[in-house]
Amino acid sequence: MGQSLDKVPVEGLRGVGPRIAERLARLGIGSVQDLLFHLPLRYQDRTRLVPIAQLRVGDEVLVEGDVTASEIGYGRRRSLKVWLTDRSGGGILLRFFHFSGNQAAGLQRGASLRCFGEVRQGPQSLEMVHPEYQRRGVGDSGPLDASLTPIYPTTEGLQQSSWRALTDQAMALLGPGEGLVAELLPQKILRRFQLPLLVEALRLLHRPPISVTAADLRERRCPAFRRLAFEELVAHQLSLRRLRRRQQRVGAPVLAGDGQLRGRLLAGLPFSLTEAQRRVSGEIAADLLRPHPMLRLLQGDVGSGKTVVAALAALQALEAGFQVALMAPTELLSEQHLRNLRGWIEPLGIQPLWLAGRHKGRERAELVARIAGGEAMMIVGTHALFQEDVAFRDLGLAIVDEQHRFGVHQRMRLREKGARDGRAPHQLIMTATPIPRSLAMTLYADLDLSVIDEAPPGRTPVTTVAVPDSRRDEVIVRVQDACGQGRQAYWVCTLIEESEVLQCQAAEDTARTLAESLPELRVGLVHGRLKSVEREGVMAGFAAGELDLLVATTVIEVGVDVPNASLMIIENPERLGLAQLHQLRGRVGRGAVESHCVLLYHAPLARQARGRLSILRETTDGFEIARRDLEMRGPGEVLGTRQTGDMQFRIADPATDEPLLAAAQQTADLMLDEHAENVRPLIERWFGARADYGGV
Repeated sequence: MGQSLDKVPVEGLRGVGPRIAERLARLGIGSVQDLLFHLPLRYQDRTRLVPIAQLRVGDEVLVEGDVTASEIGYGRRRSLKVWLTDRSGGGILLRFFHFSGNQAAGLQRGASLRCFGEVRQGPQSLEMVHPEYQRRGVGDSGPLDASLTPIYPTTEGLQQSSWRALTDQAMALLGPGEGLVAELLPQKILRRFQLPLLVEALRLLHRPPISVTAADLRERRCPAFRRLAFEELVAHQLSLRRLRRRQQRVGAPVLAGDGQLRGRLLAGLPFSLTEAQRRVSGEIAADLLRPHPMLRLLQGDVGSGKTVVAALAALQALEAGFQVALMAPTELLSEQHLRNLRGWIEPLGIQPLWLAGRHKGRERAELVARIAGGEAMMIVGTHALFQEDVAFRDLGLAIVDEQHRFGVHQRMRLREKGARDGRAPHQLIMTATPIPRSLAMTLYADLDLSVIDEAPPGRTPVTTVAVPDSRRDEVIVRVQDACGQGRQAYWVCTLIEESEVLQCQAAEDTARTLAESLPELRVGLVHGRLKSVEREGVMAGFAAGELDLLVATTVIEVGVDVPNASLMIIENPERLGLAQLHQLRGRVGRGAVESHCVLLYHAPLARQARGRLSILRETTDGFEIARRDLEMRGPGEVLGTRQTGDMQFRIADPATDEPLLAAAQQTADLMLDEHAENVRPLIERWFGARADYGGV
């Protein structure tokens, strides 16, 4: 028996010298097994010839025919134009913008060609631009490919021909039987879920036989995809389950408060908790009474009332004599939390402390000393909370808001900050970005899940319309009417060319123009480059009703609560994702008055942007929006690498592979109990250098 292919370096393959090995390493490929798990992005069908008369725009096909005419055209760009016809009576123009004299001479009338390329609609006829082609002798067709042609994800300096040569060698090493890539899933699991062997799946996906269609592969309908997606989901679940088991072996303080602070807070609130808030608060309170760290994800749509639930959890820890840290991703959001907490807990005799990146020198040293000495019991801050010089006296509860802005590693670092005497703090992770249940089950298998699925009473749905910016004047009149009736409005300027400076400039220009157009209105401006004191002053003025119209950048995406604001204008919404648009829209509709959101787009809209705006018009349900967003863009784009803790799926797609999730979870548990020796190899196979994800 030969050496296992995860131990055979790619340098052992013919043609792989130091330079090629370095290029492969860029893609995380160090062994022959890594190469086999680097699967094609798509496939080309060169197994059959398509009659030219049957071609359709968008087809990627193999055709064969004779050159009937050839000429060099001198339009806007010099090009070689070659007319190809076949026995079907069809004809197609082959166009080359880069060509040599020898090439032009070889493509004269009478030449027989076999070409592969994408069919496009040209000015007068169907065309292929720069097709691959081979000269053929008259009547000499030659054999067709026996399998679909794989197209691999690549890097600079590696051509598709190189990938095919390398994977041919790797496939040869697999041998005729089960080969030298270990089957790490238990046989009874493969039988139960009718999954092919790993080696069979790899062979099929690298060199699909003619019996498998390109459509089956494109739509991931063949069992080989299901087999690999399942294994990847199992590896992911194993990494998170190992993390959870390790966490459960750690102790945590039992936060058994007497309920006095919580009782006083609830008695002083001007509203009653919803049933969903009470249910979720009960789940969290029960977790905090256990001697193991709580790890709970709290999901709630915009305006569902997560902050008061977090405040009740914080008070339970404070009643028990432990510190609480609340971490938010931006200074603006952490300031908003600070403001809310002050209003709720300062009357109870608790002074929250705020620590952010802006605190420097002596001021920062004093704040850090108050945290370390236990003088500060309720600490609110940004990522500054897990910098090296910050130490807690006795951290009982860490609350992380907007989890999708932080990676798993970052929240683990905050937990480590509070670890002492073999105990770790409890963790509550909150997000106002709804995550479809399938994705939450996949990405947060180390967390318990609580959902606030009920809006507070008195909230009104927001009506959303999309309007082209050619009707900007009508929109300005609409703002004038709303503010004339005593309401308030937001005008949001979105990101321009990823530049904060340009974004702020656009907001300043818009505020000036609107103030000139609406001289009777009081117009305020906030953006990310304003000093915190200035920004807070403007926001406080808007909240107090001293301003009618607030012009802002997307800094107001989260944490702003002004019930009298009933109209939002979002300029260039096509630049933003669905989740961010939904968050922005959530700034209105927070009171009892009917509210509206106007999406002021710049025509023409791309198809995907049109789809996003259509979804926003159809629903205000954040979970439905998240589900549709996931369908449109896939988990990597929806979440970004930070939310997934730098763990991106290669094959699995939690949106389409939801039926596999429950089975993957069962398999992960079975392997931890009965096949522990295969756990680490399986995680390393799929996540390589990232196998220490979450400390597994």
